[in-house]
Amino acid sequence: MLLPRFFRIGALALLGLGCARPATAQQATPAAPLVIGQTFTLPSRVLGETRRINVYRPAGAPDSAGAALPVLYMPDGGMAEDFLHVAGLVQVLVGNGTMRPFLLVGIENTERRRDLTGPTTDPQDRKIAPRVSGSAAFRQFLRQELMPEVQKRYRVTPEKAIIGESLAGLFVVETFLTEPDLFDTYLAFDPSLWWNKEHLLQMAPAVARQYQGPPKTLYMAASSQPDIARETRELGVILQKAANPRLSTTALSLPNETHATIYHPAALRGLRTVLAPAVGPVKK
Repeated sequence: MLLPRFFRIGALALLGLGCARPATAQQATPAAPLVIGQTFTLPSRVLGETRRINVYRPAGAPDSAGAALPVLYMPDGGMAEDFLHVAGLVQVLVGNGTMRPFLLVGIENTERRRDLTGPTTDPQDRKIAPRVSGSAAFRQFLRQELMPEVQKRYRVTPEKAIIGESLAGLFVVETFLTEPDLFDTYLAFDPSLWWNKEHLLQMAPAVARQYQGPPKTLYMAASSQPDIARETRELGVILQKAANPRLSTTALSLPNETHATIYHPAALRGLRTVLAPAVGPVKK
C-alpha cells in the first residue's frame, strides 16, 4: 500500500541522512603569521637611531643546515621594500642549484635618500630630500655595527656581497669605488649615477688603474631609461678599459625593462652569474 505523500518525503529524507558522511567536529584553525626568516632591531650610535634588520637563511642540503654562510647585504631591505622578492630569488636559485647559499641581510630604511647618497655640489640633487649625503655614515654603520652583529648572531664566512637598485645601486657603486674592501661582490641595478653631476664616472678611471687589493666583482644592469642606461654603459667601458685583472666588471643592458621593473629580472641574472656554484647545478 502506498504511503501518503508527506510520509514518502520524510522517508527519503531519513534515507539521505543515513547515507551522508558524519559531520566533523573539527574547526578551521585560526590564521597565524607566515614566517620566512628572522628580524631584529639594532641601536646605532653612528646613525643616532635604531634600525630594523631582516634576515633570511635559505634551506640547503640536510648535512649543511648548520654550515657557515657568506652574507648578501641589501639596502632597501624592509618587508615593504625589496626584502621579500629578493629572499624569494635566493630561495629559488639556491634550491635549483644556480646560486651558492648566502645569508640575506636586509636593512630597512628610515631616511633612504640620506643614507644612500654621497656628497654633492649640485643644487638640484639637494631638492630630493631634506637631508642627503649620508652614505659615508651608512657605510660606517655597516662596517662597525651591523657586520659585527651579524657575525655574533649567525654562523657566517668572511665573504660578503651587496645588492641594490636605483639610489641603492648608487650606494653600491660608490662603495665599490671608495671603499672596495668592504665587500667582495657588488651588484647594482639602474644605479643613479647622475648624482653629483656624474662624479663617480669621473673618479672611476683613476680608481680602476690604481686598485691593488684582493679581487673584486661589480655586476651592473641598466633598464631602458636613457640617462641611466648611458651612464651605466659608460662606467662599464671605463672599468673594462682600465684592464685591471683584480677587477671584474659586467654592464648588462636590459632594454625591455623599465626603472620600475628592472630589479627582479636583473637580480635573477646577476645572482646566477656572480654568485654561482663552482660547478653546475645538480640534476635530479
